Amino acid sequence: MKLVGRVWKHGDNVDTDAIIPARYLNVSTPQELAHHCLEDIDPTFADAVRPGDLIVAGENFGCGSSREHAPLAIKGAGVGCVVARSFARIFYRNAINVGLPVLECPAAVDETEQGHQLEIVLGMGQVRNLTTGRVYQADPYPPFLMKIIDAGGLVPYTQRRIKDRET
Repeated sequence: MKLVGRVWKHGDNVDTDAIIPARYLNVSTPQELAHHCLEDIDPTFADAVRPGDLIVAGENFGCGSSREHAPLAIKGAGVGCVVARSFARIFYRNAINVGLPVLECPAAVDETEQGHQLEIVLGMGQVRNLTTGRVYQADPYPPFLMKIIDAGGLVPYTQRRIKDRET
């Protein structure tokens, strides 16, 4: 899977309340959540983000509560991938569960700026900054996780497996 998009850059410790404020937790569809994604730290994001854009962030992205609403809001906004120095563990797993690709790649974070264009080859863990020409290597997903992401998340992956067994 190859992703190309414009970068939205954020700092360290972007928590799940910043990603999707708690006042919107009564909403559960990704499209509705997307309207409020990151609104408390970047009020322009929800209106300006385009499908395929990428979030690049610092340490501990997705810290805070364990709600799946946070990666759902990001995915619903059309973000193709989040690249960070590190992720809160539960956010990382929730992102995979909802089919949102996330990569830890500190060097790419350090050398990428807001508005840069990145190309990400998920299966290889490769991050290429098309603006600067620099190439970075993240750890690629193991095949079983790549299958979950390719399916769009854990639920569609499981549904597909059940259907395959029935036929």
